[in-house]
Amino acid sequence: MPTLQPMCSISCPCLNTQIVLRTWLAATALVLLSACSGKEATPAGTPAGGPPPPPSVGVLTMAPQVVALQTELPGRVEPQRTAQVRARVNGVVMKRQFAEGSVVRAGQPLFLIDPAPYQATLDGAAAQLARAEAGLAQATATAERYKPLAEARAISQQDYANAAAAQRSAQADVAAGRAAVQSARINLGYAQVTAPISGRIGRALVTEGALVSAAEATQLALIQQTSTVYVNFTQSSGEVLALRRALANNQLRRVGGEAVAVNVVLEDGSPLPQAGKLLFSDLSVDATTGQVTLRAEVPNPDGLMLPGQYVRVRLAQAELPAGYLVPQQAVTRTQQGDSVLVVGEGNQPGPRPVKIRSGQAGQWVVTDGLKAGDRVIVDGFQKMFVPGAPVTPVPWQAPGAAATPPSPMAAPAASAAASAPAGK
Repeated sequence: MPTLQPMCSISCPCLNTQIVLRTWLAATALVLLSACSGKEATPAGTPAGGPPPPPSVGVLTMAPQVVALQTELPGRVEPQRTAQVRARVNGVVMKRQFAEGSVVRAGQPLFLIDPAPYQATLDGAAAQLARAEAGLAQATATAERYKPLAEARAISQQDYANAAAAQRSAQADVAAGRAAVQSARINLGYAQVTAPISGRIGRALVTEGALVSAAEATQLALIQQTSTVYVNFTQSSGEVLALRRALANNQLRRVGGEAVAVNVVLEDGSPLPQAGKLLFSDLSVDATTGQVTLRAEVPNPDGLMLPGQYVRVRLAQAELPAGYLVPQQAVTRTQQGDSVLVVGEGNQPGPRPVKIRSGQAGQWVVTDGLKAGDRVIVDGFQKMFVPGAPVTPVPWQAPGAAATPPSPMAAPAASAAASAPAGK
């Protein structure tokens, strides 16, 4: 019986082929893994082993414009008209005839002081006037009767002279009586205290039963007109002098021929909807503070401003014919001076010294150092690691500006992509 031999030995070609195939598959897998890991380590859009692209920065292209130089100053509100209601006769307050804090009109009754003594005085003066008028009638009749008798020499001239003098004395008594009646009537009218002006009245300073005096001019209430108010504010004499010199040297020009507009900022930081106008600037400087007083007239229909309230006043006393407005975040301010970064040739940024006059609405007013067409870097400073290295300038958009809406064709495409099944 023949001896059975294995189908393949170690040196069989079939076994060698399997070993080689397995070795090739393992090597291929290692190469693919190495290639995948190499692709993940290279940033997108950067050639393998090459430098990164220039960082993108937001720039604002400069263009000269007329800039109104805003000045913000502290001010205090003052009512347009104020009237202190005071007692003009002595007496006891009988009645209060208004609601505290309400709006009153001129001539409206406010307080009633006991009128009985003044009514009695008026009645007595009227009686004295009646007596004087009766005496005048008698004296006039006597003088008229004596006149023809004196002409006929039936009586002496002395008797006629006495009768004429008695008539004139009676006329004077009548005039005095009429004046006394008028005075008593006036005092009786003062017993009814009325509003001297229209406006809003405050709290009553006296109550019913209080004794008031005309000699002391007892104050009863206070009326203020606040539908339109004055705002008094001050400015240093140095600022006024510098402004006048700049206007004289044509460095600045006056704001239009109309009255300068004044905007008021309330204590909570909110602006008043209605703008006022500058009335005048004082002609003298306060010796103790070195300030010049200015006054503005501001509408106050809603009553948001109260007398005595502190506010902030913004006004443009002059304007710069050709200035530049730069966002404050783009300016570097140091003790050595102010500067900005400007993108120059080859998109290389460089510092540029500038002169700043004032700030308004989150921007600096630059008067020197910039020219039309300069590209000032506003955003993207954190991306600039190497000073002077080229950058990629892109137009800067202020925060809160409306974004560009998508095109009409983009919305259906986006919807279709979102609704498509995964893997397709």
